[in-house]
Amino acid sequence: MTIEMIMIGIAILIVIGILLHHPSRTLGIPSLLIFMGVGLALGNGEFNFVYDNLAQTAWIGGLALNVIVFVGGLNTSKDKITVAYKEGGVLASFGVLFTTIFFAVILYGLLDFDFITCLLFAAIVSSTDAAAVFSILESKKLKLKERTDTVLEFESATNDPVAMLMVIVLTDMVLSSSQTIALPNLAMNLLTQILVAIVVGGLIGKIAVILLSKINLSEFGLIPVFVLATFIIATYGAEMLGGNILLASYIVGVVIGNGIKRGQLVNVHFFNSLSWLAQALMFIVLGLQIFPQTLITVFWASIIPALLLIFVARPLAVQLCYLPFVKASWKKRLFISMIGLKGATPIVFALIPAAAGVPGSIEIVHMVFFFVLFSVFIQGGAIAPLASKLGLEQTNKEP
Repeated sequence: MTIEMIMIGIAILIVIGILLHHPSRTLGIPSLLIFMGVGLALGNGEFNFVYDNLAQTAWIGGLALNVIVFVGGLNTSKDKITVAYKEGGVLASFGVLFTTIFFAVILYGLLDFDFITCLLFAAIVSSTDAAAVFSILESKKLKLKERTDTVLEFESATNDPVAMLMVIVLTDMVLSSSQTIALPNLAMNLLTQILVAIVVGGLIGKIAVILLSKINLSEFGLIPVFVLATFIIATYGAEMLGGNILLASYIVGVVIGNGIKRGQLVNVHFFNSLSWLAQALMFIVLGLQIFPQTLITVFWASIIPALLLIFVARPLAVQLCYLPFVKASWKKRLFISMIGLKGATPIVFALIPAAAGVPGSIEIVHMVFFFVLFSVFIQGGAIAPLASKLGLEQTNKEP
């Protein structure tokens, strides 16, 4: 198949997904599922076209996640970070760790995997998804009391480094003869990834803001192009130096988003459109990669683990994380514990061991697909009703 045919095919799929966006909103179906459904329906042999490239899918998914997290950073004010960094930081680190441990124990009792593989599976689904959280909160226009929505956004944008590191380390452990975790090395690796991402992302973002303030670009259309180039330099530069690329994406986005004074409107419109393109491309390719005929074999096996992740592992981890925050109301704790939205991130993470050839990893990919579906319908659908029931929904008149 030629490059021209591939480009035309992808463009057609995106057009179909966009045309179905409005009807999906009317029916209450998240747009991400529409795009993934387009990929599922039109690929994998149904039209004499088969797409099966785990490494390429993982690369596309990773690139799209970088863009989505960056745009989330652009739209995050410093005031929100000041409010949410303590609670969100604990959830993004210890919350991911506790969820992984609790859910691994649950999986070990349910599945025929060894405990290290169960830890790997649990790490894959341990983090909340930035794209899902940002898009669902935005689509429902929800503003919550006690800055609950801000905490969820901060957690989802910053919890991927811990999950990604655990997935990579546990993948190596499953494939190697060594089944031990060197905790000091793991902690040092994580600290290095976080510090390098913060320093590189923050520094390059600050330089970009200074340059844009000093150089008076007469053509506003050049500003988002300059910002896009800066984003690429910061994120992939941080990764080359040993930093976490997703955290660097968020940091540089926050610095630039809060620092730019000129051309803000065109910048926002450009990158919101780019974020939608990234989401559309990512979910369509993920849909193409997943073979519908093999999904049914793991559907029933996915139901109980998915429900236990939503209603047991995540709530236990959140309640444990909130022990130091005595001023947080029980309503806020309950809401955050029940809204641990999953999206494309777990599927992209699941492709890492699959591409590496971990035994049973294809089954994990398919189970994670159903985890995402259950999360979007159960947790995504419960956001507005649960907020209203708990009295957390903020009216326009409230500060």
